[in-house]
Amino acid sequence: NYTYIYVTQTLELTCIYIYAGKKVYLNWETRFQIILGVARGLQYLHEDSHLRIVHRDIKASNILLDDKFHPRIGDFGLARFFPEDEAYLSTTFAGTLGYTAPEYAIRGELSEKADIYSFGVLVLEIVSCRKNTDLTLPSEMQYLPEYAWKLYERSRVLDLVDPRLKQLGSLVEKDVVRVVNVAFFCLQLHPNLRPPMSEIVTMLTCTPEMVGTPSRPAFFNRSRRKKNSEKLSHVSWDTMPDPFPSPLESESTPSTQAHTQLPC
Repeated sequence: NYTYIYVTQTLELTCIYIYAGKKVYLNWETRFQIILGVARGLQYLHEDSHLRIVHRDIKASNILLDDKFHPRIGDFGLARFFPEDEAYLSTTFAGTLGYTAPEYAIRGELSEKADIYSFGVLVLEIVSCRKNTDLTLPSEMQYLPEYAWKLYERSRVLDLVDPRLKQLGSLVEKDVVRVVNVAFFCLQLHPNLRPPMSEIVTMLTCTPEMVGTPSRPAFFNRSRRKKNSEKLSHVSWDTMPDPFPSPLESESTPSTQAHTQLPC
């Protein structure tokens, strides 16, 4: 069970563990352990629990770590239970911008796919040791998923990686590329194109060649927000030119273009 186990440390800075007043940078094996552990925790909530649960606020500060750096998902204050026969719920927005799926932030349409989107953002943070938004950086680097995709298009995904990982050793480049690709699948615009958590766990444990090629994900564009406005109606998304689709228009929406159940 990956939930409701009390521990005192959090993944607040996504890659830095504070121990006895000292900063300890996590190596790749530990970061991957955290990514995979969170994925398995979400799989339990979405698919294996007798109650179908959507967390609604997956982010670094809600991931708790024990003394062996095993992750636990914490803070269920915003969690919602889903009836098995409901595809999504219409609800008031709650959560953390920067981690929030577009269909939920804009239209309040919530499903487990919102957690999957948030997980994709978290994965990029863990790989890069960066917050999802940093307005002190040059404009093209300010929003992490957008910057990561630009690097991917230029075949420079490894430029995203926290430089300290190379200093710590044991970094396997093809494994990093696989994990980043999985993050992009989680960040797809249409919810039906985001794999369920069971497939994500499979992708994370497969060989890199089994993961496939992701499509361009959805980007939150903060620069288009009206100045000094906090209204969600002024949040915009810079992504495909098509109109924003219904989150679950039909089960015939192409959901197998790049992610099918993967044999390992």
